[in-house]
Order: sequence, then C-alpha cells, then structure tokens
Amino acid sequence: MKYVIRILPVVYMVFIWILSSMPSDAVVELPDKGIDAFIKESLHLVEFGILYVLLFLAGLTFKNFKPLMSFIFMGVAISYGLVDEIHQSFVPYRSATVIDFVKDTIGVLVASHFMHHAYFSGKFGVLGDWLRKFAERVR
Repeated sequence: MKYVIRILPVVYMVFIWILSSMPSDAVVELPDKGIDAFIKESLHLVEFGILYVLLFLAGLTFKNFKPLMSFIFMGVAISYGLVDEIHQSFVPYRSATVIDFVKDTIGVLVASHFMHHAYFSGKFGVLGDWLRKFAERVR
C-alpha cells in the first residue's frame, strides 16, 4: 500500500502533463463559454493543491517525515506548476500566464497550510487525527 501512495504523485504529475498537452476543450466543454472558462481557471487552485496533498501523503509513508519535507513538497508542487505553465506555452491552443502560475501557487499554499499545521502543529484536529492514523497504517 505504501508504494502505491508513494507513486501516486508521479502518476498525477503525468496526468497533469497529458491534460496540459491537449487543447482546453479536448476533455470537456460546457455549453456556456463563461462558466466553462471560470471552472477551468478555478481548477488551477485545486489541481496543484491536490498535487501537494498527494506528495504530503507520500511523505507520511516514511518514518522520519519532518516539517522540512513538507516545505520541500511545497517547492516541488509550486515548481511543477511553473514547469506546467512553461510547457503549455509550447502547446497550440493553450496559454501560459503569470496569473495561472499564481493560482497554482495559491492552491499549493492553501493545501499546505491545512496539511502542515494539522499534522505538525495540532491545528485542525479532525484532519490532524486522520493524518496521524493514516501515517501509522501506511508505514
């Protein structure tokens, strides 16, 4: 089980790469262009927050998981957001903007705030308890 959890972030990064290689309407296009654009732009916040969460959960599979690793995972997720934006700049029918990278970064920072403080600082009790139980089971 722990090896599956460790490989999930890599699989997810490949998934992001594949989706970024397609036109934005290749998978789904809503009938209302405004709503379609709003949802897809909002997904930047969620997409890289999920990447951080998967990296954090993978980190919990190691016995010596320390706060520094959480910060490293933040850097990895944010850097991958930058790489993704650069990649999209070379894909026809896609765009790369600074604001998209800012949204990617905000998604990582929000997710990391909750995960990091729940596990290491004891805030967000229910989440922290779940993370500690999860870590016990997967180590």
